[in-house]
Amino acid sequence: MPRIDLPAATRNKIAPLLTARLADAIDMQARAKHAHWNITGSNFIALHELFDKVADHAENAADEIAERTRALGHDAQGLLPHAAKTTSLPTYKAKTGEDHLPALADSLAAFGKLLRAASDTADELDDANTADLFTALSRENDKLLWFLESHES
Repeated sequence: MPRIDLPAATRNKIAPLLTARLADAIDMQARAKHAHWNITGSNFIALHELFDKVADHAENAADEIAERTRALGHDAQGLLPHAAKTTSLPTYKAKTGEDHLPALADSLAAFGKLLRAASDTADELDDANTADLFTALSRENDKLLWFLESHES
């Protein structure tokens, strides 16, 4: 049993929230790498490198969320089949190389919205540290979304 001073009832309510966002982060990382490998067009190198930064952000988010889950005494559900089955992100809609920019931007926007909602929920459950974690992740997410949107015509 963890010695953390959050009540078990709070930890038990936060764990499903963390698990859901972990699935989204794993999915987001896969989407960013997929876009990174398949982007084409005149801005190829800039987007190729930017998409790697998005993938790094999603990987960091997954790691932070999983570690918080473990700190609260719950298992981190990090397997790809679980993430694929439970992700909350909308369907990825890229058909050609140049479609990856708007598709990834749409995914990142959805991920940011989910992170902000998770922060609000954690705050309502009196878990300030988890709320802060989600706030920090959403702040970085918003910056990367701005970078992506700056490349759209």
